[in-house]
Amino acid sequence: MASKPCSKELKRSEIRRIALSLQYDGSQFCGWQRQARGLSIQGVLEEAISGLDPLRPIKAVAAGRTDAGVHAAGQVVHFDCCGSIPAKSWVAALNGRLPPAIRVRDAVMRPLDWHACYSASYRRYRYTIYNGRKPNLFLSQWCWHRYQFRLDHELMSSALQGLLGRHDFSAFQRSGSKRLDAFTTIQSVNVERQGDLIFLEIQASGFLYGMVRLLVGQLVAVGEHRLSIDAFEKRWKERRRHEVREAAPAKGLCLLRAGYEELIFSEAVWYDSQPRYLLATSDPPIAPPPISSLN
Repeated sequence: MASKPCSKELKRSEIRRIALSLQYDGSQFCGWQRQARGLSIQGVLEEAISGLDPLRPIKAVAAGRTDAGVHAAGQVVHFDCCGSIPAKSWVAALNGRLPPAIRVRDAVMRPLDWHACYSASYRRYRYTIYNGRKPNLFLSQWCWHRYQFRLDHELMSSALQGLLGRHDFSAFQRSGSKRLDAFTTIQSVNVERQGDLIFLEIQASGFLYGMVRLLVGQLVAVGEHRLSIDAFEKRWKERRRHEVREAAPAKGLCLLRAGYEELIFSEAVWYDSQPRYLLATSDPPIAPPPISSLN
């Protein structure tokens, strides 16, 4: 039986704000944000919360609005409630109502002026590419299998370094965004190869709509020696959005975490909760053309 809604006369002191550390497999969802059509993580989570707390309407607010098919290892969400459920008890209570593709890892109480999105100082994403020649079933849901050439991850890393700082990244913004401008600050970048797996991590104050997938698509072109670093830089610095046609698939992208001035959750829950596969190097794919042949 659904609980009765809280009174409209509810005092501010009776409302509690709960922050969740959330993981989800984005494969079957249309993204974080509730949509007119399609199953969203926000919609499923709000329905689960509504069945447990009398405050109506329930609104779950996320640190980052992940797109359709994108995963999260450390998404941060807040919602307000007025019932008697202790903060820590929300973990088991929600996991008992949520589908297996969405898991709550921790829940803590926060001040009412704390905000999962606006209080965050950064978001960090990881994109995983499987660069081996042979397909691997156990990687297919979480990686982009890019096998045509052996990717030059050092060249990809060099291309990324120039993006550090505050810039206009219009070239990496999909149409449909409601942002007033395309400025954001990239705080750190990293490219690492472990055998046939390449991990790209990007941390920024915020991300544009579709930004990481468009950026990774360009970096792969650099890594395959189809796009020079100079041409890559011209595309984003001169905002040549029409030249950015390749977007990496959603399944390789994961929101690692959102960061705040203080530690909200334990480091084990929050810091790096997307496991990494470890693979030995297999026979290399076809080598890319020499850099000197680039236009």
